[in-house]
Amino acid sequence: MSGQSCLETNAWICGEYFRTRSQELTDATVQHVLITVVSVAIGLAIALPLALLARRRKAFAGPILGVTTVLYTLPSLAMFSLLLPVFGLSAALVVTGLVLYSLTILVRNILAGLEAVPEEAREAARGMGYGPWRLLLEVELPLALPALLAGVRIATVSTVALTTVGAIVDYGGLGSLILDGLDTTFKAQVLAASVLCVVLAVAADLLLLLLQRLLTPWTRAHRVRTPRAPAGPAQAKAAEPA
Repeated sequence: MSGQSCLETNAWICGEYFRTRSQELTDATVQHVLITVVSVAIGLAIALPLALLARRRKAFAGPILGVTTVLYTLPSLAMFSLLLPVFGLSAALVVTGLVLYSLTILVRNILAGLEAVPEEAREAARGMGYGPWRLLLEVELPLALPALLAGVRIATVSTVALTTVGAIVDYGGLGSLILDGLDTTFKAQVLAASVLCVVLAVAADLLLLLLQRLLTPWTRAHRVRTPRAPAGPAQAKAAEPA
């Protein structure tokens, strides 16, 4: 019937859905963002000391990288099931799982950034009287910042996607709307929540890329014009018109 609304016809694209369910979408988006930010922040706080330990004590590097890699390979449902007896059906369950998933990305990137610091920079800092902590904070971490922030970008985008799995315990942000929409075949809700997840991932990546460019201006590629060498006698003669 021509008088039916898009909600009644269960259309994929429905402006009325956004008007009538705007608060529901806002709440789910806010929950999604909060879970993502908290998970990545805690993951970074754990990954940094792990990477420092792996770099200073080579005997720990293998076990740290191995354990974090194994955790990353676990299916999300299996991970949440293993954590369920400890945290119960709560947001802490989802956050803990996402933190464990982020560790392999963050630890590897931080470690790669630290190992890429030129030894000449370290030697120069030691020659100026820098102790281990001052060397780390003022020389090594700033030079490792591009790799560290690249890891944060990858971990954030990955976490935005994985947060939707938290819908199985009703703490999945937009994932909860997607799951509910699939259960009820509510097309507009599934599409709207899915598109918002993609928008969040793209927006987070662009914001972190901007932050990376602001914090690491020395990594920007500058186009340098190479002066042309003067033509030699042979080239000059060849260039003369016949």
